[in-house]
Amino acid sequence: MKTIQDAIAKDLNVQPPFQSDAQVQAEIQRRVRFIQDCLRESGTRTLVLGISGGVDSLTAGMLCQRAVEELREQTGNPDYRFIAVRLPYNVQGDESDAQAAVDCIAPDERHTVNIGPAVQALAEQTRALDGLPAGTLDFALGNTKARMRMVAQYTIANARQGLVVGTDHSAEAVMGFFTKFGDGACDIAPLTGLVKHQVRAIARSLGAPEFLVEKVPTADLEDLAPGKPDEHAHGVTYQEIDAFLHGQPVSPEAFEIIKRTYEKTHHKRQLPKAP
Repeated sequence: MKTIQDAIAKDLNVQPPFQSDAQVQAEIQRRVRFIQDCLRESGTRTLVLGISGGVDSLTAGMLCQRAVEELREQTGNPDYRFIAVRLPYNVQGDESDAQAAVDCIAPDERHTVNIGPAVQALAEQTRALDGLPAGTLDFALGNTKARMRMVAQYTIANARQGLVVGTDHSAEAVMGFFTKFGDGACDIAPLTGLVKHQVRAIARSLGAPEFLVEKVPTADLEDLAPGKPDEHAHGVTYQEIDAFLHGQPVSPEAFEIIKRTYEKTHHKRQLPKAP
């Protein structure tokens, strides 16, 4: 079991557990520098990120805002900007949390794009959706919502000649818990290699409020199961996923669920197949 855990952790570039506050601070600075290097190398000065109200986008947003503020100070160039984008599907149930997250980040710019009309218009024009069972339709449109959010972010990034920031980390990557070409699409992914409790530790260290740091994670893509916790979808807890990725003992049941899901979602973590 340990050998399999270690191999998966290596594949996902999982970072070792934090042992001190100093290590958390060092990791924050390393990831801020990564974001800054990506901007310099690309010749761009704008970052775009959708803010959902969860701890992942909150943490990525706080890192991005710090990165551009430092670049402005270092270079004297005021053009470095971070744009936080709210992307509700009509009315979001936890909109107050999402607004609190944006307030906490204090981004250079706040944009809002309601994806509801676009998703509904696409659904009306897609004959393949006609007659589908309710659950199948809900699942398909849930992925459409995630992809429409990314379309909106890239539209803004193209308009500003910027980079789209993703929020994927190892605890989601191992479970394939993202939509292909949706939230899995981005230019840079500054949380890569972190497990869930490490993302929370960074958010806490950056000054995020505890109610957002410890908020129950949910993708909130399904109309038939609004606000469904990630852990219900996984069948295991993030605590078990984090332990698995850090090579710590987990129950045989949790081990099999994580291993099986990792293998089943392999295609999501790969480039498109080519001859």
